[in-house]
Amino acid sequence: MFEAKLGSASTLKRIVDAIKDLVTDAPFDCSETAMCLQAMDSSHVALVSLKMDVAMFESYRCDRTINLGLSLAGMARALKCANNEDTCLIRYEENDDSVLFLFEDTKRDKSQEVVVKMMDIDSEHLGIPEQDYSAVVCMPAAEFQKTCRDLAMFSDSLMITVTKAGIVFTGKGDTGSSTVTYAPSKNADEEEQAVSVNVKEPVTVNFSIKYMNHFTKATGLSDRVRLSLCNSVPVVVEYELSENGHLRFYLAPKIDDEDADMNLAIYMIQQIDVKLNETSLELRSFGDRRKVSQAAKLNPLSHSIYHN
Repeated sequence: MFEAKLGSASTLKRIVDAIKDLVTDAPFDCSETAMCLQAMDSSHVALVSLKMDVAMFESYRCDRTINLGLSLAGMARALKCANNEDTCLIRYEENDDSVLFLFEDTKRDKSQEVVVKMMDIDSEHLGIPEQDYSAVVCMPAAEFQKTCRDLAMFSDSLMITVTKAGIVFTGKGDTGSSTVTYAPSKNADEEEQAVSVNVKEPVTVNFSIKYMNHFTKATGLSDRVRLSLCNSVPVVVEYELSENGHLRFYLAPKIDDEDADMNLAIYMIQQIDVKLNETSLELRSFGDRRKVSQAAKLNPLSHSIYHN
């Protein structure tokens, strides 16, 4: 049996709203210590990684490790039935084909049950390589959201440059351009408004601004956002869920020439210690077999490259 109770339905509402436009079907891995989710978007450009530790819940029971395959659209419909202040109980009984969501309004002695059918979702835990990032930036989540929205009016790409002097966001298109610069905060009135920049070496990298705007839908979950960057490596956009969890988005950089794409693919393969044969390397992803000769055509954040 699995049963977990959140003190407020708003937390799960915001999580689902933040990821449902990226991921349609979600394999939730539930264990004794946490409720987790890892899933790719359909284009294999972005990865969503969610971790909700036991401490996030008012009560938590998981008799054995289980996988709950759920449609995020179905979860979103269920959660719309709840008020933000309602408690949210998630229950799964052994061998059931559905998950129960129970919302309770203690002030009005009201409760509502919603049953969401489970799905068979082929999923494998993705081994994400450890990365020593060249630059880590922490800033107000609302500022990052506004910056991405503003620059999306000028460009499809977001160029991020980080030096010890600060972080620069640039959007440049056919009709114009815009640049937003944040210097490291010296005397921020509140810690939540501070911009901190930790740089080992300068970074300049381009990303799809459409995906960045998807990620910023998680702004309501945290006052702060952390960007971990390195040249030619996927960025990590992280929102902390209090001190007991996180929602992370990984996004592959935009690379124009085919050679650079191939180099990055090989780099990612080396990071997870996959053996490279002289002629080809078979990479397993969701039961498919692919050749390394095709790696240049694969996005560097695909299952096949990140599969451990």
